[in-house]
Amino acid sequence: MQTRIRSRTITRMDKIAALNEILQLDPANAFARYGLAMEHVAQGHHDTGLAEFATLISHNPDYVPAYQMSAQTLLKLGRADEARERLEAGIAAAERTHNQQALSEMSAMRDELGQR
Repeated sequence: MQTRIRSRTITRMDKIAALNEILQLDPANAFARYGLAMEHVAQGHHDTGLAEFATLISHNPDYVPAYQMSAQTLLKLGRADEARERLEAGIAAAERTHNQQALSEMSAMRDELGQR
């Protein structure tokens, strides 16, 4: 059991290292930046993950999943006002890119926040 946990940790660290390597070559690589943000959040490094989402959005303002996942992370951390702002920006991005699924999901999240 201990070995299994170790290999999982090593794999995750390797994943972060690999994504960072890609980003050194191409800082605007949306897929790698998103993966890095998600991996940091999965490991409980929420602030680092949120910083990566913010960088992703600054390089790729129409990368809709970054808004949605960062808003979910902010909500989990109890940062409702920041989540609401991120959702508003994400809804605008979803409208620009005609991403109806994300638009629907983020609108529902925002509406739920309004009821709290």
